[in-house]
Amino acid sequence: MDPNAAPQDPGEVLLVDKPLEWTSFDVVKKLRYHLKVKKIGHAGTLDPLATGLLILCTGKKTKQIESFQAQEKEYTGTFTIGSTTPSYDLETEIENTQPINHITREDLINAATKLTGIIDQVPPTFSAIKVDGKRAYKGARAGEKVELKSRKVEIKDFEIVNSNEQVIEFRIVCSKGTYIRSIARDFGELLGVGAYLSSLRRTRIGDYHVSDAKTIEELTSK
Repeated sequence: MDPNAAPQDPGEVLLVDKPLEWTSFDVVKKLRYHLKVKKIGHAGTLDPLATGLLILCTGKKTKQIESFQAQEKEYTGTFTIGSTTPSYDLETEIENTQPINHITREDLINAATKLTGIIDQVPPTFSAIKVDGKRAYKGARAGEKVELKSRKVEIKDFEIVNSNEQVIEFRIVCSKGTYIRSIARDFGELLGVGAYLSSLRRTRIGDYHVSDAKTIEELTSK
């Protein structure tokens, strides 16, 4: 080892509570500038309309990103039933509104039960998955027909926390690669009235909790 070589950045693991409407890359860019680090990345994207735990790694800690990505995730949020959207969330316009007065709590629990365990899930067309070298969401936004293959994911826990007419509060624990927007779509299809994801918060990645995370303001106020 060269004794005159500059010491390598050992890096650190940062727990960030991502704000609404920020992309995960927005957070990376902001902290790269503030911390003045060259090597920084996040361990699992959160959509702009989601909030909650985003793990960032800097320096040599970026080697741990894949291990963080592989860990189970916990989310809380709301599904709105009785309507759908093309993106399965509020990125696109609401459509296909249907009456829901016949839906019971038992119906909600039965639908959640059917979506618990190892399931085949088709990702949203409004996603960053590549199809023929092109991001799926680009084709979807251009009005093109995008077909994505199903994949095996595990829903370890799907709890209906509360329901208030159209708005269903949930808590979900799931494996890597699970799309909560797709769960919203499938949940609505099982109920026969449609549904979309109306809010989402990631509360845990493995043993890391959002309660231990810091806001962008806290991380950049030093």
